[in-house]
Amino acid sequence: MTLPIDLSPEVAAARANGTAIVALESTIITHGMPFPQNVETARLVEAEVRAHGATPATIAVIDGRIHVGLSDAQLTALGQARGVAKLSRADLAACVAAGGTGATTVAATMICAHLAGIGVFATGGIGGVHRGAEASFDISADLMELAQTPVTVVAAGAKAILDLPRTLEVLETQGVPVISYGQDDFPAFWSRASGLTSPLRMDSAAEIAAAHRMRGLLGLPGGQLVANPIPVEAEIPRAEITPHIETALAEAAAKGIAAKAVTPFLLQRIFELTAGRSLAANIALVLNNARLAAAIAVELARKE
Repeated sequence: MTLPIDLSPEVAAARANGTAIVALESTIITHGMPFPQNVETARLVEAEVRAHGATPATIAVIDGRIHVGLSDAQLTALGQARGVAKLSRADLAACVAAGGTGATTVAATMICAHLAGIGVFATGGIGGVHRGAEASFDISADLMELAQTPVTVVAAGAKAILDLPRTLEVLETQGVPVISYGQDDFPAFWSRASGLTSPLRMDSAAEIAAAHRMRGLLGLPGGQLVANPIPVEAEIPRAEITPHIETALAEAAAKGIAAKAVTPFLLQRIFELTAGRSLAANIALVLNNARLAAAIAVELARKE
């Protein structure tokens, strides 16, 4: 059987020419923002990647095919679709086999990017260890994916609604390099600082690309997490955002919200509690991550 994967003409040309490509997820379109802001943001992120010398490859499953790079019409249709599955490692194959449509999370995007020969992926924030995981065992598949799929993931740290110390512990146990870009502190999504020291620090895209290539040369499995702090002008300081996070978490617990429904609920409540500021910060950090990911992809293409 051949792989059920389709490259857009733009991505196929970049692959043929050996030029830089940056993978982008699609859950931010289907589960992260309302229409039309979701599609507008996706277009902005793609434009940012192009402006910094790389080809964007937004990934989604449409009618049982893995699409690496979406046309404008596909992007718009996905942004307005209802009942789109949220795909991770566990349900990606089932969705494709059933001819379904789904948006890729960090884990699923990494898998599809690797299948398409793409080594760099920009997202907002990764999933991680949920608070109370010692009782619920709720740990994102993103962490295990980073341990086995050789893609460098650029994110603004892990989502601040999570248990960040335990998230870093799991990443360390799984042998995942966690690299803070340009600072020693591990960033916390909407905030530049979490109060936790990052295991590694690198100050240039060239250093990160060199580490990516060396992992391959040494035969080490898995990828790298590049924690890129949100721009200063866009951040919501930790002292300001923490009370809103605690309020949202308490409401989720009171309503019995669990599993895949937790993160969308928390993000929506924090949007409401911050009067929309969290969404503006989210857009700013995704664009910032797209810029750094493009620079890393350009370095990787230059050295290959």
